[in-house]
Amino acid sequence: MTASDTTAEVLALLERGRALTTPALRAAVDRLAAPMNTVAAYHFGWIDATGRPADGDGGKAVRPALAILSAEAAGAPAETGVPGAVAVELVHNFSLLHDDLMDGDEQRRHRDTVWKVHGPAQAILVGDALFALALDTVLDGSAPGSAMARAARRLANASRALIDGQAQDITFENRERVTVAECLEMEGNKTGALLACSASIGAVLGGADDRMADALESYGHHLGLAFQAVDDLLGIWGDPASTGKQTWSDLRQRKKSLPVVAALSARGPAAERLAALLTADAKKSTEEFQDFDEAEFAARAALIEEAGGRGWTADEARRQRDAAVTALEGVDIPADVRRRFTALADFIVTRRH
Repeated sequence: MTASDTTAEVLALLERGRALTTPALRAAVDRLAAPMNTVAAYHFGWIDATGRPADGDGGKAVRPALAILSAEAAGAPAETGVPGAVAVELVHNFSLLHDDLMDGDEQRRHRDTVWKVHGPAQAILVGDALFALALDTVLDGSAPGSAMARAARRLANASRALIDGQAQDITFENRERVTVAECLEMEGNKTGALLACSASIGAVLGGADDRMADALESYGHHLGLAFQAVDDLLGIWGDPASTGKQTWSDLRQRKKSLPVVAALSARGPAAERLAALLTADAKKSTEEFQDFDEAEFAARAALIEEAGGRGWTADEARRQRDAAVTALEGVDIPADVRRRFTALADFIVTRRH
C-alpha cells in the first residue's frame, strides 16, 4: 500500500469508530444530571457556548477505533466493542477536562475550554461524572458477565495508571532534572495505559482469552508511547492552526516533555545553555514567565533541537511504533485486522495534529 492508501484506510477506520461510538456516547452523556449533561455536550463539541447545536471537532477518535478494531481481532462483530469504545472515550475526556484546568489551558480543539466557559467547578464535576459513567457503561452492556467484569478491571487499572501519570507530570514541572526513563514511565502511564486498554477492551468483550488481550494491550501501550512522543514534538513545534494550541505550548507550561528531557540528558554546549535557562525559568513566578515574548520561547526550542532532543524523540516514536507492531506477532488475528493495526501505528508517527 502507498502512504496515501494507508492514510485513507486509517481515516476511514477513525471515521467508522466515530460513527459507531457517537450515538452511544451521546446517549450516555444524556444520562447525566443537568447542567452536567449540557457542559459535557459543549466539551464534546455537540453544542456551542450558548447551547446551540454545533459540529465541533470531537478529536481524533483513536481510542474508540482501537476498541472496535480489537473486537474484530477476537473474531467478534465491530458492534461488540462499542461499550468499551464509549468507556475509554469517557475516561479520556474526564482526563482532558481536569488536565485543561490543572494546566491553565484556555483552548482545546480551537474552542475555549470548559473551565474557561463554565468555570472550574463544572470542569471538575463533569470530569468526575464522565469517569463514573465509563465504568457503568462497560458493566451495562450485553456481553457475558465475566467478560464485562474483566473489561471493567482493565479499564479501572488503566484509569489508575493514567492518574498516576498525571501526578508524575505535575511533579516533574517543579523538578530541575528528570531522567528519560522517568519521562517514559510517566508517559506510559498518562497516555500508554488508556491506549493499551482501548486496544484490548473490545477483544475482552468479544470473548478473547488473556493471551490475546495481553498482546493487544502491549500493542496499545507501545502505540501510546509513540503517540505521546509525537504529541511532545507537536507541543513545541506544532502549527497552532493544526494543533489548536498556542505556539510553544509545552514550553509555556514548563513541561518536562520528552524532547526537553532528552536534550538535557545530552552532553554539549547546547544542553548546558538549555539547562541554565530552564533552571532560571523554574525560579520565576507564573506572572514573570507569562511575560516572555515569542523570541525567548523560540530560543529554548532551538537549543532543544541543537542538543538533539527533537531528533531523539522522533526516533523514539518510530522505535515504539515498531515495538507495537511486533507485539502482535504470534497472535492469531485476521489478516485485514492486522493490516489496519499496522496502518494505524504508521499513521500515529506521521500525524501533524
